[in-house]
Amino acid sequence: MEAELSTQPAERTTEVCVVGAGAAGLWAAAALARGGRRTLVLEKTPRAGTKILASGGTRCNLTTTLGPTDAARLFGAAGERFLRAAFRALPPRAVRLHFEGLGVPTVEAPLEKIFPASDRARDVRDALERDVLDAGAVLAYREGVTALEPWNDRWVVHTSAERVIAERVVLAAGGKSYPRTGTEGDGYAWLAALGLEIVEPVPALVPLVSETPWVRALAGLAVQDVVARLMELPTNGAPREVARRRRPLLFTHVGVSGPAAMDLSAPVARAAALRARGLDAPRHELSVDLLPDVERDALRAALVDAAGRPGSPRIARVLEAVPRRLCNAVARQAGLDEENPPVNQLGKAQRHELIEAVKGLRIPLHGTLGWDHAEVTAGGLALHEVAPATMQVTRQPGLFVVGELLDLSGPIGGLSFQAAFSTAELAARALEAARA
Repeated sequence: MEAELSTQPAERTTEVCVVGAGAAGLWAAAALARGGRRTLVLEKTPRAGTKILASGGTRCNLTTTLGPTDAARLFGAAGERFLRAAFRALPPRAVRLHFEGLGVPTVEAPLEKIFPASDRARDVRDALERDVLDAGAVLAYREGVTALEPWNDRWVVHTSAERVIAERVVLAAGGKSYPRTGTEGDGYAWLAALGLEIVEPVPALVPLVSETPWVRALAGLAVQDVVARLMELPTNGAPREVARRRRPLLFTHVGVSGPAAMDLSAPVARAAALRARGLDAPRHELSVDLLPDVERDALRAALVDAAGRPGSPRIARVLEAVPRRLCNAVARQAGLDEENPPVNQLGKAQRHELIEAVKGLRIPLHGTLGWDHAEVTAGGLALHEVAPATMQVTRQPGLFVVGELLDLSGPIGGLSFQAAFSTAELAARALEAARA
């Protein structure tokens, strides 16, 4: 049933109302206005792109060097299927070219990252904001949306000061990560009120908490190339691998961080959310291969060879690619009597346990650092509610949802911004095609 319009003190009309002036909202608004759409952007905070300014340590990793197929694959099977059309329409290379056209040249960085050449996130935000204004869209700040409702063939967007009547709405209000930037998850309630399915939002790309003393004792230690496997530990049965990433790992005073840990954080956060509600949930641990390019047989041969040398070197000498402090943790997990014994003191069984510890150092996990430290949100509007070719909500014609409000979660490396830009571009193109 269509809602009746409520009385409010002021009213304005527009063709398209974009809710949220973050990465997705700014991109969509500029594309819509350039296409001739009368576009209004509502932003509840005093400025645009606050989260852009905070991203990448204020450097803004704005996209990836990967091609569209490889980039989409990193969002998991469901995410890959959903993003296929969007990443074809606006691939990472096209994002770089667009920013260069806006006066923001880009540079490549390790781990498939792309940054502005200036290393200034402000340049990215300013370029997007300027593009919106130059295209002719209207940016309205301190316009917090309170409700959203369909009315006849149009939409009514309620704010604290007025109501906006729009032919179409592009919802780009963001998730719940970095709440201090204004992304508090307001959009989930509006979508749920329309009868749409919301997958419970949880923090993602967030540091992991480990209460294990030896893990915290390694605070400040970084290893640049490891394979981290997230293992689910059922009450009964063998551990099950959930996901894996080959990336740097950082030990912290509360657990582990760095891309290898943060990329795997969403399942840990979801389990913690279930436990917080008193529900059963699996526990997790990281299994870390500290020497991913060295096979077990090669490591075994190196230990046997070292044991036969005069004076027999200690294990830290043989495992020289592993930092000494971490080598001591490996020895403890292997059950050795001392942290750095001579290799010739190890029996066959001890060598086996040492190798297994090197190839699978177990780090118990107890949760995450939560929303204040999360870079993105996992969960949101269920993907089956949205047409992947247009970003239009299938059961609510005229409503388009883009960016972090969608149930999409990719790893660190500019993937979240890429998804925001690509879904926004696809929505703008769909609106332009419908107009024609």
